[in-house]
Amino acid sequence: MRRLRRIKILATLGPASSDSAMIRRLFEAGADVFRINMSHTPHDKMRELVKTIRNVESSYGRPIGILVDLQGPKLRLGSFTEGAVQLHNGQSFVLDSDKTPGDNSRVQLPHPEILAALRPGHALLLDDGKVRLIAEETSPERAVTRVVIGGKMSDRKGVSLPDTDLPVSAMTPKDRADLEAALVTGVDWIALSFVQRADDVVEAKKIIRGRAAVMAKIEKPQAIDKLPEIIEACDALMVARGDLGVELPLERVPGLQKQMTRLARRAGKPVVVATQMLESMIQAPVPTRAEVSDVATAVYEGADAIMLSAESAAGKFPVEAVSTMNRIGEEVERDPTYRGVVNAQRAEPEPTVGDAIADAARQIAETLDLSAIICWTSSGSTALRVARERPKPPVVAITPNLAT
Repeated sequence: MRRLRRIKILATLGPASSDSAMIRRLFEAGADVFRINMSHTPHDKMRELVKTIRNVESSYGRPIGILVDLQGPKLRLGSFTEGAVQLHNGQSFVLDSDKTPGDNSRVQLPHPEILAALRPGHALLLDDGKVRLIAEETSPERAVTRVVIGGKMSDRKGVSLPDTDLPVSAMTPKDRADLEAALVTGVDWIALSFVQRADDVVEAKKIIRGRAAVMAKIEKPQAIDKLPEIIEACDALMVARGDLGVELPLERVPGLQKQMTRLARRAGKPVVVATQMLESMIQAPVPTRAEVSDVATAVYEGADAIMLSAESAAGKFPVEAVSTMNRIGEEVERDPTYRGVVNAQRAEPEPTVGDAIADAARQIAETLDLSAIICWTSSGSTALRVARERPKPPVVAITPNLAT
């Protein structure tokens, strides 16, 4: 089974798509990689999904990628005496280390690392940005904040800190347990959430020891300033627009998406664009025109893959969502202007023997109108360097290593 497009499609598995028949239908509709979100998946279910995917892979004789997405550090408020409170614009609100249930004047913040790192002027976004606070006085025990955007706040809501560089690892004890369980099953990719610095990737790679590739999810403002180092350390990049759009002004996200795509392409690292690509298809059988344009833009920008989240995991039309994304990808790559756009974005080859050969192979293949470029590779890096050049003919990797 050969796809009629180069860009890959990642489909997240969940309640709407966890049985064997549905996974098979998603693959037939165009899914190339299946994502397992460990925020919602216990180990036994993860093992069952991996086994099912490998059975589908075997029956079709075509490799299917499996991406396990680690939850990462989740920062949350404590609880309230009444279960919820209403915060009003301009009022003072205290975050402290006291475990006593909170009220409309204070609540516990059970993360001493946040209280230690907060500084006056830093923003705190609660419940995916619905409520916004600004720190006015800070100490290791408490932070006095001012409510800038008020709203209802209930128990255990999430906290985002766009201005604060937290001295925390990207991997929690839960992540480490999930990682070990995933590696035993033989998954292909590990996605690392809330990466802030290259050391987060290095830490994960020390545990993985080459048993899977590492995809760094860029969803923190702190990671933007360290993109070159993170890209160098990871095996692939994910533009995680959801959390990125919470911690940064929404209007900055499209430009950052383009910037990250180009930096990853220049480095020869695969890049995935994710979040709300066909969001309306959670409830509707067809997407909006804006969503179609969004997916097409990612393809034109040169992304290596585009991802479905809730659309395939919990939506009413998971197969239709994958099929729609498949058709958009095919249509963009058939567009007569597509090749010109891709060529215009191509980065100059690095001054290395490998890149010189990869660039020469592309030019020869396109000049002679060859059917394919064959890459002999052990680790897969040669094929990735050739794919970085975005040649017109397909790239075929031949390897003695099944894991590659």
